[in-house]
Amino acid sequence: MAKRLTTFSKFIITVLIVGAVFFGFQYLKNSGLLDGVGIERDNSNDNSSNFSGNDDDVIRVGVVTWGGYAGGEYFNEGFKASTKSRFYKDYGLKVEFVVNDDVDASLNAWKSGNIDLHWYTIDAFPTVLKGLEAYNPVALWQADWSRGGDAIVARRGINSVGDLKGKKIAVAELTPSHSFLLWLLDAGGLSASDVQIINSGNAIDAAAAFKSQEVDAAVVWSPDDEACVRAVSGAKVLESTRSASNIIADFFFAKRDFVDKNQDKLQKLYDGWMKGAAEINSSAAAKQKAIKILSDGLGIPEQDADIAINNVRLATHGDNVNFFGLNTDYKGVNGNSLFLRMAKEYKDLGFLQGNTPNWRSISYPGFVQRSTLSGPENEAEARKEFTKVTEGEAKEKEAIATKQVSITFRTGEHILDENAKYIIDIEFVDIAKAFGNARIRIEGNTDDRGSRATNIKLSKMRAQSVANYLTREHNMSANRFIVIGNGPDKPIGSNNTEEGRSKNRRTDFQLVRE
Repeated sequence: MAKRLTTFSKFIITVLIVGAVFFGFQYLKNSGLLDGVGIERDNSNDNSSNFSGNDDDVIRVGVVTWGGYAGGEYFNEGFKASTKSRFYKDYGLKVEFVVNDDVDASLNAWKSGNIDLHWYTIDAFPTVLKGLEAYNPVALWQADWSRGGDAIVARRGINSVGDLKGKKIAVAELTPSHSFLLWLLDAGGLSASDVQIINSGNAIDAAAAFKSQEVDAAVVWSPDDEACVRAVSGAKVLESTRSASNIIADFFFAKRDFVDKNQDKLQKLYDGWMKGAAEINSSAAAKQKAIKILSDGLGIPEQDADIAINNVRLATHGDNVNFFGLNTDYKGVNGNSLFLRMAKEYKDLGFLQGNTPNWRSISYPGFVQRSTLSGPENEAEARKEFTKVTEGEAKEKEAIATKQVSITFRTGEHILDENAKYIIDIEFVDIAKAFGNARIRIEGNTDDRGSRATNIKLSKMRAQSVANYLTREHNMSANRFIVIGNGPDKPIGSNNTEEGRSKNRRTDFQLVRE
């Protein structure tokens, strides 16, 4: 005969049933089986889909508060490793972005194995290689170009690079800020010895020094450039990476041993990251979503996240093909040229001792080479095209920096010989490429021998020959150049001596404001 259940037994059975229903529902929810069946899911603050932070399968990527890594963070659907990530859904990868603005602490985490991939910029990478050489780091892919994220602010009365001579400039040495300053000084015909560099711990400290008017100028990050201009009456942004477009390139590196052991995972990580960057670059909706992800992940207002992502060019697969020298037709700035130039710069300044590894030994282009990404959204950034300006407009444009280069022509001639081409290549081509979004005014100058009218005509023809050479040999837009013939009207030496006349027979290259 069946026995009746006690009250306690009924309670236990009820608990078991409710528990089974609850956990069954959670399983279906997290597995995605409930998606699209009339249940509205809001995962914005739901961490239940995140993997354990101690999961050994998670690829951890070290980043800072910067908009240039948005391609990967967007494709990951956030900063945490989770089942919502497209890396996980499409490739089975668990990816986490670890934010740490203390670069030394973050690099130490990479050394100890708590981070697998780490960011840096190619220009400043030579300065940290010595401390990393025991770990055999290799560059894997480019994430972005800075396009307005770095800027030089200056006080009232400083209107060009030439005005910086003898002035105090706050800058964080051996960082991208330092590299930017060195490039700009070179574009203005100056060197580090022509200014007083005040070493700051970081760009934030440099901005603080400028706001307190301890220095005449400072190299800062956006949005501190705008804050500096507001804080100091008459201050201005002298130049930024919006026009100095190919100087600061963020990339990611890993230990060669880690790369060798994780070929398949890293190939998938690269492909997904590049897909994310391409989507953000080509879709307003994708960019808005990326802004929200940046805001949440970095803990900053969406307005600041918007600025951050608009101050970079997110590198696509095509950009990486160019960056790693895999496109033989590409004549722009690549990783090798940036790395070699800045290694030499820092060595000449006494910051680097001994031999610096060559680019080939520290770059790993395999993932870029093996990728099958295609289509217009994955293509490299197109060369900037400039509209033609009138001669009147050309003369009125304000010069940011002027570099004087002596190019010798035979008397009465305007054709460049091979030696003149060599001088242009050595003295100016790198600057023209690095400041890729700036117009260039080329001014031809002569001594006072012969008639003024003849000299003005000849000097313009000589300046045009230089522009034609840069267009033909280095693939620069013809409309980018503003060609001026000054003849004898702008001497820098005495026309009464051979030495002075030689100085006057020169070509001035000027970066000018739009």
